[in-house]
Amino acid sequence: MTGKKTDTAAGRYPGYDVLERMDEWDSHTREIVRERLGPFPNRRILTEREWAYLSIIAGHLVYDNRADIIEWIVSHCDRKLADETGEGERKKGVPPEKFLIREGLKAMDHAAQLSYGSEFGALDINQQFQMLADLQMGKAAHIPQWSMVPQKALFNKLVSEMVSAYYSHPTIWSEIGYGGPMYPQIYVRIEEGLTEPWEAGANGK
Repeated sequence: MTGKKTDTAAGRYPGYDVLERMDEWDSHTREIVRERLGPFPNRRILTEREWAYLSIIAGHLVYDNRADIIEWIVSHCDRKLADETGEGERKKGVPPEKFLIREGLKAMDHAAQLSYGSEFGALDINQQFQMLADLQMGKAAHIPQWSMVPQKALFNKLVSEMVSAYYSHPTIWSEIGYGGPMYPQIYVRIEEGLTEPWEAGANGK
């Protein structure tokens, strides 16, 4: 992990807005993408404290401090944890994601108290970031809770969910030049190494 980004991302394609293509998408796709712009539903399973902690963590992990995007990421996590659908594959010894994240946030508070004398949410930015770096390496302060909540598994789950949500936001699509959903349109020029007329970078966009 590297340092936390503090500036709002400008993007490589300042003149490109993927949402200008919304009329090209089918109605179901448009609705899914619009939901990522907010307003978001009320909290489904996360407590106010858990929501606040995940917002802090998201800001560190995606290196972005824009409130609307952070809110989308945490809303996505809230919805995912409230969903009773199975996870698919899970490594041996790793608890279900709902337990992993919710109990993991509690464990982070205990570890923060032991290391810094304060709860995770009250730490300064550098201390919070260091705690996440320690989790990544499995070196957070030794507490009994880590026997039930594997540190690396907790960190990897947070990264996986938050980064995937981040890169599903249409603002980020525009900034990285992603053209959005391809249905019903498809790429037809990619085999020739060419861009479609509606892609970022085409026609001076």
